[in-house]
Amino acid sequence: MQDALARAEELRCAGRYEEGIALLMDALRYGEAKAQVLFRLGNLYFASGDLTRAEHAYLRATEEDPHHASAHHNLGVVYRRQGKISQSVKMLKKAQHLDVRYPRAGEVSPPEKAILRRWARPAIAVPLVLLVLLILAMWLAGRS
Repeated sequence: MQDALARAEELRCAGRYEEGIALLMDALRYGEAKAQVLFRLGNLYFASGDLTRAEHAYLRATEEDPHHASAHHNLGVVYRRQGKISQSVKMLKKAQHLDVRYPRAGEVSPPEKAILRRWARPAIAVPLVLLVLLILAMWLAGRS
């Protein structure tokens, strides 16, 4: 799914909106990461100038994931472009609230993942070994 999302973003940046839309519509059938797919679909519709479909995609993304701050933000931008100012303000405020309340997890690059994996075992093993040694020392001290 991540490959499809990345490819759709490349197509959006290249101005090939219809190809990106077709790719994400196909990806929606798999039912994985629906909120993210709908969000990216909204981005493609917005970039192509289809505000009605962008609004619908962002609304569906917020229904799938009510904590998706970026979907709420982009929906607010669509509303502003459509002249729906009160709805725009409401969505943008909600997006700010969600961003503070549910901050996004940071992305970890593959090299960083490799480093974390390499250090994970020692980081867990060393305290466990020390705990076992402490328990053993206490047991031996109690026997004498």
